[in-house]
Amino acid sequence: MNNNTAVIFGFNEFAFEIKKNIESAYKEVYIFSLDADAAFSFDLSDDWDDLQTKVNISECSVFCVLEDMAENIFLTISLRDSFPDLSIVALSDDKESSAKLLLAGATKVLPSTQTTADVIVDMLEKPIVTKVLHDILYENSDLKIAQIKVENHSFFDGKYPTDIEWSRDHGIIIISLVHKDESREFIYSSRAKHHVVQSGDIFVVVGYEVDIEAFKRLIGNKDEN
Repeated sequence: MNNNTAVIFGFNEFAFEIKKNIESAYKEVYIFSLDADAAFSFDLSDDWDDLQTKVNISECSVFCVLEDMAENIFLTISLRDSFPDLSIVALSDDKESSAKLLLAGATKVLPSTQTTADVIVDMLEKPIVTKVLHDILYENSDLKIAQIKVENHSFFDGKYPTDIEWSRDHGIIIISLVHKDESREFIYSSRAKHHVVQSGDIFVVVGYEVDIEAFKRLIGNKDEN
């Protein structure tokens, strides 16, 4: 990642989830709030002079995650108008708001349902991942995203996730792993590669519904969606 600083606009659960997922990729991550009394605050004016005193815009990426979508769209427009080259990732809650945010100048749109999967940094670096997830979430597709909890860890016989041919043997693709302590790892991160699958682990997977259901039955899953 070329940028040194990330600024997240919006003091909410989405902001905290994004911060947790991206902080290892940036030297500094700031969460800005609409609350004027917050340590880092902003308003929805067109004057961004105060922001420029806090961060170096030329080395910055921003995340617009206001829960009020009209405000989020206005924020995106304002930032794009003021900073033509700024990298802007904006949170959307449906296909319509996604289209509006792209028209408003967002570089990338992040579906709110995706913030719980630890693929945000990967999405920023690999556009093909963004396209695939967009097609799954917003277009007519038979592919689904699901969370599958491991109830029968003995099925994996002490294997690491990278030891398993998920697509060949089960017809699914694993995106990320959620540990019992609720920490999340991209499936090809060093930690996930060396993690023995245990009961209580949760896989975030992509696949056809029939394959997802078959895999759930194999590992004794209770649906986590």
